[in-house]
Amino acid sequence: MELSQSNRAVIIGAGPRGTSVLERLLAHTAAAGRLVRLHIDVVDPYPAGPGHVWQPGQSRLFLMNTQSFYPTLIPEDPALPAPVAGTTFDQWRLRQQQNPLPALTDDERAEIAVLGSRDFPSRALYGRYLRSTLEEVLAKAPDGVTIEFHETSALWVRPAADGMFDVGLAAGETIRANSAVLALGHIPSRLNPEQRDLQDSAARLGLQYFPPAAPADVDWSRVPAGEPVLVRGMGLNFFDTMGQLTEGRGGKFVSTGNRLEYEPSGQEPLIIAASRRGTPYRAKAALDGYYAPSVRLRYLTEAAIGRLAKAGIRPSFDHDLWPLLHRDALWAYYSTLVRSQPGAVPDAPAFLAALEEALQPHAHSAVKWEDGVESVLAVHVGPRHRLDLLGLAAPLAGRSFASRAEHDAAVVEFLLDDARRSALGEDDPVKMAIGALHHGRAVLKTAVADGGITDESWVAGLRGWFESFVEGLASGPPALRSEQLAALARAGVVSFVGPDPKFGVDRKSASFTASSPWVSGPPATARTMVEALAPGNRVSANDSPLLEQLLADGLVRSKLMMTAEGAPVQSTGLDVEPHPYRPVGANGSVTGGLFVLGLQLSSAQWGTAIAAEALQPGGPAYRSGQRTLRDADEIAAAIPVQGVTHQGSMAHPGVSRAGRPGGA
Repeated sequence: MELSQSNRAVIIGAGPRGTSVLERLLAHTAAAGRLVRLHIDVVDPYPAGPGHVWQPGQSRLFLMNTQSFYPTLIPEDPALPAPVAGTTFDQWRLRQQQNPLPALTDDERAEIAVLGSRDFPSRALYGRYLRSTLEEVLAKAPDGVTIEFHETSALWVRPAADGMFDVGLAAGETIRANSAVLALGHIPSRLNPEQRDLQDSAARLGLQYFPPAAPADVDWSRVPAGEPVLVRGMGLNFFDTMGQLTEGRGGKFVSTGNRLEYEPSGQEPLIIAASRRGTPYRAKAALDGYYAPSVRLRYLTEAAIGRLAKAGIRPSFDHDLWPLLHRDALWAYYSTLVRSQPGAVPDAPAFLAALEEALQPHAHSAVKWEDGVESVLAVHVGPRHRLDLLGLAAPLAGRSFASRAEHDAAVVEFLLDDARRSALGEDDPVKMAIGALHHGRAVLKTAVADGGITDESWVAGLRGWFESFVEGLASGPPALRSEQLAALARAGVVSFVGPDPKFGVDRKSASFTASSPWVSGPPATARTMVEALAPGNRVSANDSPLLEQLLADGLVRSKLMMTAEGAPVQSTGLDVEPHPYRPVGANGSVTGGLFVLGLQLSSAQWGTAIAAEALQPGGPAYRSGQRTLRDADEIAAAIPVQGVTHQGSMAHPGVSRAGRPGGA
């Protein structure tokens, strides 16, 4: 049977999301119970499996933000067609320890040899897992399926005759297919006006400005040793920057008793770090699982979300959802306080009973639940043990500092206290309050994706304040990074600007400047500035030729949301229609055969960047954990495949000549 365009699918993007679609397509064809004929084209300038972000050749100092037990490329949902091959990352890790692949490098073998289930792998090793899993899946491709990998960019996608699509490649080829999947992942983004001004000033004055970028894409050797460098942002990209400019320059961290010290190599710059809070993200607690086992949500549950849906209520984040999660965080904190610090609350049983009663929703009570809780706390808990939940994200708020040195000392104190709390794990009340927020994120993801929330609460609540708040608390690095940063500050390698920093350019001295209104003294100055931020995930600010063409041709559009004042604002992602997710065009029509997966769903889903979660024995099985894999499965189920009736004329199946995943 000749290959025809009517049984050809194109996947644009070969990172984890695109690879998931490929894996699901093979699983569906294998489960079909009949021979099928399908050709799959996978388009990405980066090697398939790892894609852009997870390349195995990057620095091993770049760590994942989740432990070995967490990520998976392979679904574990028994309701889905069984995978043709592959395992979770942790199962793959164990297998490599027992019987390593011959293709593993010495660095990979060394990391795997000491990597435990609770350790944080390098992003490079996760990339090796993705590549290895793809190779396993391809080796088990069902008869009748061929796959071709195009290591180039897709420049345009346009409708063709009979419901088909033409996909134009940078290499000059045009592919015609009946289905196209946009799994674009992280795309280039245009700089905002302030960033453009800084970049232009740097060009005029001979300064160095590093715009937002994936850390592995940055040439860190350009940052001069022994000179100040301003680093804006103290989220996860900051710790990547810190590692490259310290350990990556030959410095060493040495444990001296209960304290970590840093031994400089002399090749480090002086890192001057700044962020809105004035402090980095809080570190993760030491736990045996992704979620704190001692924390169980009582109020923001999937059952509660279901009751809202059954009542026909499209919830508001601030009005309907946050009050439930706020209750859960309070209960997690105070119940942990009673358990872990006997004597902190004199009459613990009476306190917990009164708190539980105050936290219950009383529809007909004239007393706000917050006031009821406050009354209980006033009787039972002293000021030293009270929780200021929102204040956790701004530990230096309300404080002024006479000098940068005084502020540096306060940041070091915060870092060490936070690392100490992380080490206590489930016995620290603050970390368990954060643990409740972390549990709550999983439920919120389901609420947002399944039923949606009101536009105004998405804009003002979920994205307006909660997202940055919870990320600063629950998306932080391993506690070791906090200890390392404290050691670097004590060694004089890192200093801090202070909260609410203002950046500028002093043209007279030809330098970047940064200052905080809360820290006295002259502004920090440097001839090099690094934006420790990922490129913005905003469709409207994209710098992708493909996405620009799709928008210009009206095949896709940004999602518009209405604020409380009735003003339309562009959200970050594409306007899509579920399920599976198909883009809505400029005229409101939905084009069949075109699908969206991943980051560009950020207006229909929340938290699209994180990997799929492997099932944890004994842990909560939140539906949001493997949503990306179910999304990929829905796409695969919607892509038509053609049955084969004359097997004798069928070409040999498998990966085509151009299909060398990983370029190896």
